[in-house]
Amino acid sequence: MPRWLDFLRRTPCLVLLVVQLAGVVLYPFMEETYAGRAAFALFGLLVLALVVLTLRVTPFLTWVALLVAAPSAVLLAVSAVSGDPGLFVWSAVFEMLLYLYAALSMLAYMLRDDRVTTDELFAIPAVFTLLAWAFAYLFVVVQALDPGGFSTGGQGTRTWMELLFLSFTTLSSTGLSDITPISGHARSVVMIEQVAGVFYIAMVVTRLVALRGQRAAGRQS
Repeated sequence: MPRWLDFLRRTPCLVLLVVQLAGVVLYPFMEETYAGRAAFALFGLLVLALVVLTLRVTPFLTWVALLVAAPSAVLLAVSAVSGDPGLFVWSAVFEMLLYLYAALSMLAYMLRDDRVTTDELFAIPAVFTLLAWAFAYLFVVVQALDPGGFSTGGQGTRTWMELLFLSFTTLSSTGLSDITPISGHARSVVMIEQVAGVFYIAMVVTRLVALRGQRAAGRQS
């Protein structure tokens, strides 16, 4: 087996992270046309498959992820053929649950021992992107239930890319920019994501500091 292929096999979190970041670049090309929306659905199927495969290295149960991923994959496949945007909202419910489950799984994977592997290091940003995607899908569901909740004046709806951008800026605490939650429900989920972002960053920093302290103590002993 080539060394680069063996490295990718041993670092599934890196593969998932790269594909998700590639999606950030590719999503704007997929929003305007029927072919683009079909490509968006197919790309979603790829990410779903990678999420399930990545969970094999975590202590959580893979079959639970499969139960959640199956209906989402079916809805994405049907939407790729039919072009019905309404199916995307239903798919978003299952994808939100899958991404949250995957984020918790990888978090447990990072914290289960005191030895940090290369893949566990890549799991740190991978968990961040999983949380960003999960909340973006939650925003999709909230917007479907409360149209105009993320639009000034309560009129119109936000695109997937706009909601994903809102999720990234909220989770990273860099600010809401030009996209603002208007309704009470929209503000509630944004506040929950803000708390999740601060909690996750604090947890990662605390773990890294603790590991550094352990290594320093080990060198002195």
